[in-house]
Amino acid sequence: MDLRLPGLRGPGRPRRLLAAAAAVVVLAGAGTWTAVASDDAPAVHRADRVMAVGDGVRIDTSYFTSGADGRRPAVLLAHGFGGSKDDVREQAEDLAADGYAVLTWSARGFGKSTGKVGLNDPKAEVADVSQLIDWLAKQPQVQLDRTGDPRVGMAGASYGGAISLLGAGYDDRVDAIAPAITYWNLADALFPNGVFKKLWAGVFFNTAGGCDKFEAQLCEMYDRVAESGTPDAEARQLLEERSPSAVGDRIKVPTLLMQGQMDSLFPLGQADAAAKAIRANGAPVDVDWISGGHDGGDLEESRLNARVDSWFDRYLKDDKSADTGPAFRITRTGGVDSTDGEATLRGAGSDTYPGLEGGQKSLALTGREQTFDNPAGANPPAISALPGLGGSGLSQLSSLGVGISLDFPGQYAAFESAPVGDDLRITGSPTATVHVKSTSDDAVLFGKVYDVGPDGAQQVLPSQLVTPLRVADAKAGKDVTVTLPAIDHNVDKGHRLRLVLASTDLGYASPAAPATYTVSLKGDLSVPTASGVSTAAAPLPSWVWWLPLAGAGIALALLLTARRRTASVPPDPALAEVPLQITDLSKRYSKSSDRYAVKDLSFRVEKGQVLGLLGPNGAGKTTTLRMLMGLITPDGGEIRVFGHAIRPGSPVLSRVGAFVEGAGFLPHLSGRENLELYWAATGRPAEDAHIEEALEIAGLGDALARAVRTYSQGMRQRLAIAQAMLGLPDLLILDEPTNGLDPPQIREMREVLIRYAAAGRTVIVSSHLLAEVEQSCTHLVVMDRGRLVQAGQVGGIIGSGDTLLVGTGTPVEGPVVEKVAALPGVTSAVSTDDGLLIRLDGDGTPQRLVAELVRLDIPVQSVGPHRRLEDAFLTLIGGSA
Repeated sequence: MDLRLPGLRGPGRPRRLLAAAAAVVVLAGAGTWTAVASDDAPAVHRADRVMAVGDGVRIDTSYFTSGADGRRPAVLLAHGFGGSKDDVREQAEDLAADGYAVLTWSARGFGKSTGKVGLNDPKAEVADVSQLIDWLAKQPQVQLDRTGDPRVGMAGASYGGAISLLGAGYDDRVDAIAPAITYWNLADALFPNGVFKKLWAGVFFNTAGGCDKFEAQLCEMYDRVAESGTPDAEARQLLEERSPSAVGDRIKVPTLLMQGQMDSLFPLGQADAAAKAIRANGAPVDVDWISGGHDGGDLEESRLNARVDSWFDRYLKDDKSADTGPAFRITRTGGVDSTDGEATLRGAGSDTYPGLEGGQKSLALTGREQTFDNPAGANPPAISALPGLGGSGLSQLSSLGVGISLDFPGQYAAFESAPVGDDLRITGSPTATVHVKSTSDDAVLFGKVYDVGPDGAQQVLPSQLVTPLRVADAKAGKDVTVTLPAIDHNVDKGHRLRLVLASTDLGYASPAAPATYTVSLKGDLSVPTASGVSTAAAPLPSWVWWLPLAGAGIALALLLTARRRTASVPPDPALAEVPLQITDLSKRYSKSSDRYAVKDLSFRVEKGQVLGLLGPNGAGKTTTLRMLMGLITPDGGEIRVFGHAIRPGSPVLSRVGAFVEGAGFLPHLSGRENLELYWAATGRPAEDAHIEEALEIAGLGDALARAVRTYSQGMRQRLAIAQAMLGLPDLLILDEPTNGLDPPQIREMREVLIRYAAAGRTVIVSSHLLAEVEQSCTHLVVMDRGRLVQAGQVGGIIGSGDTLLVGTGTPVEGPVVEKVAALPGVTSAVSTDDGLLIRLDGDGTPQRLVAELVRLDIPVQSVGPHRRLEDAFLTLIGGSA
């Protein structure tokens, strides 16, 4: 093994941590290429390979290239936690079409890669990156800076963003990076100020499939901290060693940091620490605060992907004309667009990054010394963010002036400013100094600043963020400076700011023993204003320019326009009993692109149906479901649920239940307690939950009284389905509900779906398990490349008379299959394990087909209609799955 660690390498030689001396072994998939069609770019080719990286670990990879021969820079594109290489396929294709060689991979323990999850362990996941770079250096399409040193950039979000930073720190062959919504110090992220972020930590470990999926020392650490509720020094050291901050002084490449404003997992302070460290090394650093984050909101994927592309054009292709954007950019919410219900986003920026402390302004606070309690068991907890429910976008509500946080009387102290005289934009981390005294040795407090309306009734917690704080040795009293979460928030004239210090928070572990805290003020509230950051002006409507010439006419036009904009789309009475009708639905990959994720899609679902939504990766299934749930807006067409047009926040969505990604449960609460807490967070009446009915359908039995951490994967999955069934929605949407389940669990899940639909409700299931869909679904919609291929009853599609199964005893070779597909009367031909699956057009007949097969010397043993959904599916999509 080559153990050239940093500091031991020769001058100018690549830095590699535990990189194998031998070439990476290609185990499978070599030379397996697929073409991706595009109307406005050269074809993109993909090769899938499984690579051995040592210790029996195999990494599943995809390699994307396009265009003419010749060398070009490479990009390593990493996925987020709990995902796989398939999650970044679209971005990889776009980068390849733009002239990059792109390598994606599934990290250890995810997708089809083997090994244990190491949370970006330098001896595991980071060492894998160096081996992937070794492989890129041997590819004829990749530009080299020197032998063994490819010109390469790294990008990724969350878990993938951290490996980008770590890759640059451990391997000096990395030339530029673009990490998004990620961490700099994982110990600070999960143990902020010595307080355990229990909900997010639980989501983290459950998303990977449970504690046993991790390296043993990580699993032991989590169990220890989760049980005690207090992070220890050993746990902190373990996470710090796997954090980019551990090699912060070695990251010396151009870095684009994109961080989420709605993110209680990795808040803006993580990117701030990264920016300061990397800039201190002399590297160019740009910072972009995006609208969304792990707690929801708009992730601005199209804009960020374009900025990453430009970043790599500038620093990998040496294109000095590439516009990489301002040194600092923020996305700001300017209200709601009444035409589609989406938040209106506007950019703001400056030529320098102000940090989190720029342009301080002091606001005097008032309030006497206050005493409050930490209740026994830290229950009930205050509510700020709801970790693990990112798709709901709850934190985005705060940017629109809707408060969803909750503090319990007698469990907090509050201090308030006078009304602000003018609008005040806070950009960064407010700070305040208080005196804390406790009846216990340590006090755990949660600091937050509310924006309070003039009447005092409306209060909003910006981005739903809080700062936890452990105050050690608090019995004698101690002055403490509280650094509150970094935000970008406008306080309207006449509003007040309210500093709250609470004893509990749903997302964090508080001491179980009761205690009494006493808090008093020791200074003003200091808020950063970043005065050098300017918001882009909203574009002026065209009528402004010709208003002087047509005053009366314009007044009338404005009146009519206002009426149109404020009017909602009326419901269609004829569809009042139809759960779902989709008409000519389309969604482009980006507003400037001619490529479609979904194109002219139309189908209808009736009551009592269990509809299977099928299609290969990239078919547009998930995009369709996201539009159906109001998470993204179509570019064309219409979705109606029970006659109502779907828009973000449509009231009719209350009749829709959805399970689209792993739910985050509190591991130490029972299944029932988790469901009750989730429903309480929705703010709907308890009697509307129908918890008993949902639990009876889910069939969890006595397990409901046990802690969720004792559940098997199948039980967690059924609990997640029960959560989606709360309120007994008339339309239930499930995306891959059987993921990770064994055959008996899959059979139980099938029975759950059938029972639910039996009461006259409707279920839509997106799944890749075709045999299971065949048994549980009554109807099918098959999609490919964003378009509808076929829709109808399962039996009708399986028994379609235009498709024949020709038995030959052995598989038919590829060139022969191509000849069969070209025969008159044949639409498509696909090779199976023991023959051919052939679809006939209107002119084809079985008799004519058999004669042609005999002429081609194909040993026909049997001919008959196909009977498996798998056969029908492969025929319908032409084998592209």
